[in-house]
Amino acid sequence: MDKEQILYEDKDIIVCHKPAGIATQTAKVGQRDMVSEVANYLAAASKADSKSNKRPYVGLIHRLDQPVEGILVFAKNQRAAGELSKQISDGRMEKYYYAVVALDRGAAEPDIEVERMPDAERVIGKTKKTLDEEVTSTKTWKTLINYLYKDNKLNTSTVVNRNQNGAKRAELHYSLLSCMPVKDFFKKYDNITDNNIAYTKTESVTPILSDYENTDIALAQIKLITGRHHQIRVQMSNAGMSLLGDYKYADDKTMQLAKQLDQKQVALCAYKLEFNHPITGKRMSFHRGPESGIFQIFSL
Repeated sequence: MDKEQILYEDKDIIVCHKPAGIATQTAKVGQRDMVSEVANYLAAASKADSKSNKRPYVGLIHRLDQPVEGILVFAKNQRAAGELSKQISDGRMEKYYYAVVALDRGAAEPDIEVERMPDAERVIGKTKKTLDEEVTSTKTWKTLINYLYKDNKLNTSTVVNRNQNGAKRAELHYSLLSCMPVKDFFKKYDNITDNNIAYTKTESVTPILSDYENTDIALAQIKLITGRHHQIRVQMSNAGMSLLGDYKYADDKTMQLAKQLDQKQVALCAYKLEFNHPITGKRMSFHRGPESGIFQIFSL
């Protein structure tokens, strides 16, 4: 593991940045994962200090999907692991994300049953309305509440009725920080070749633009309240804001757009993590901006 990935370390915890494309944990032989890389790093440090061959303890506290980059905290002992796990359960650990989404300004909100929360400025409900307000109200935090069902065989989650067996409540807050029409995006970045932005120019770009006249590329800021399987990707897609590079949950138009941009990874970054130190109780906050090229379109 590159030492630049380590944001903080003491005798109880280690905070790291996970690059996109690396699993948090895997049982597949030969595949990189963060748990193994942290363990190898700690083992090498321990051996250098004390010549010990004892395998270090690495407590997995939370996960990020393999295509997602961002900040993870690992515990270095069982006491720290137990306390950090409690903070996830009671909401003291706060997780923030950036996502690049395709926003269809003419799309209707999905017609599903959800729980209505007090003071929520936006809750998906049975009343259909367009998403035009999302473009004009970019500084306001809004709430998405759904019920998700995880299919373990397919490794997918879907939005379902709250009464379905196995459904779990999922909540997140989001705000749209910046929106750019797709045609303006291609016009502005058509000639960029050396700015680390994954972009493929093809002859088919011009006619495809006609399919995206009512579509924006938007930068979304997300605060995760619950921690369900593929939650952000599923909820945002269900609300008409599919993540670029998501080839599992995005709609067909967004998938085609991502292919045109050569966006191979999900445009999602866990950029901020806050929690109390598991031993001292001190509040800690860690930030690391996204490294994926498509985020460079926006000023973060």
